[in-house]
Amino acid sequence: MHVAIIGQGYVGLTITEGAIKSGHQVLGVDANPSVVASLNSGASHIEGVPNESIFRGISHGLFKATTDFSLVSGTDFVVIAVPTPLDGDGKPDLAMLKSACESIAPYLGTETLVINESTSFIGTLRNFIKPLIQSINPNVQFFAVSPERVDPGNLDYGVRNTPRLVGGVNEESTRRAISFYSTFCENVVKVSSPEVAEASKLLENTFRFINIGFINEFSVLMNAMNIPVSEVISAASTKPYGFMKFFPNIGIGGHCIPVDPLYLQKNAAESGSTNQYISLAEDLNRKMPQYCVDRLEEIHGPLNGQAVLLLGVSYKPNISDTRETPAEHVIKELKSRGAKVSWHDPLVKSFIGETSSSVAGKYDLALILVKHNELKMEEWNEGPIYCVNEFPSHPDWIPILAPSRSKD
Repeated sequence: MHVAIIGQGYVGLTITEGAIKSGHQVLGVDANPSVVASLNSGASHIEGVPNESIFRGISHGLFKATTDFSLVSGTDFVVIAVPTPLDGDGKPDLAMLKSACESIAPYLGTETLVINESTSFIGTLRNFIKPLIQSINPNVQFFAVSPERVDPGNLDYGVRNTPRLVGGVNEESTRRAISFYSTFCENVVKVSSPEVAEASKLLENTFRFINIGFINEFSVLMNAMNIPVSEVISAASTKPYGFMKFFPNIGIGGHCIPVDPLYLQKNAAESGSTNQYISLAEDLNRKMPQYCVDRLEEIHGPLNGQAVLLLGVSYKPNISDTRETPAEHVIKELKSRGAKVSWHDPLVKSFIGETSSSVAGKYDLALILVKHNELKMEEWNEGPIYCVNEFPSHPDWIPILAPSRSKD
């Protein structure tokens, strides 16, 4: 199969690797020249996709990266995997998706299948992508959706063993999408329409979004009652059915969880409805950075004039992705209270226009937001170390959201 994958980020490059391993001819298209140059040199910029996979694809003549969209001409499948973030007003931003569609449309053949993996609102394929491409190239007839389920840093589930949903605008589109994904995915699940696939992705992440908001609110209540929330969660987890563990945190980040529920809210608004749970969870999660700093001041004392080092600014452990990371809001909150804030992250090269600071500097306290495996504290200057949640291997760190303390 000849495959073009539009976007070579966390989603696109993961699909690229799977297609290369299956022996397909893969064209990786990305608008960023530095990403393209790096890939063509055999270097991956994404955790979970090793350099060896890219180099092997190049050396076997199976992979090439480019910024030239015209090279998609003659491909059997074109997979769109570009970011669909929120704009400055928290509304769906399809600018990159629109640009991708307009860029590939003139070069698509009559038999090319266009597959969208970019998460968006329900109806994006049928009501946005398909008419946009056909307005430029009316000969394109085959379209399908297969929502991405990439979880950066997850060592247990990857592209091969994570079930793949597929829904096409017609039977032939669905059949061909299944034939493609079946070459590198163990379980491909056919659904009745693109809308079912799109809604399923939004449901998956909205489920997590709401439960994260609930456990954050619950942790506030437990702290107010002087009850160790971590012990409560562990106790509830002994029930072998009907309960799933979620943990309090400073908020939510990444390319999916903070974004996807608001795409669902767009569908709700257009249907003359609303989802109160989403709105409530959004409000709860948005307030967590302020609450965390409140807790830090409650335990440590006033932060005005204090030199604070934040540790871990990516949105989850062991990856460098800072998209939608709540660390930025924690920094703003600390600075609003007069703290002098620096940050250190062994995986993040640049963040909010700054570079990582040394752990060995002079600080009054440290606050661990995300604990990477590569985080080293040997050079710390002996000031107090606070953390968002408990880390059993570090009993001296002081948790601010899940304190291990009895009611007495």
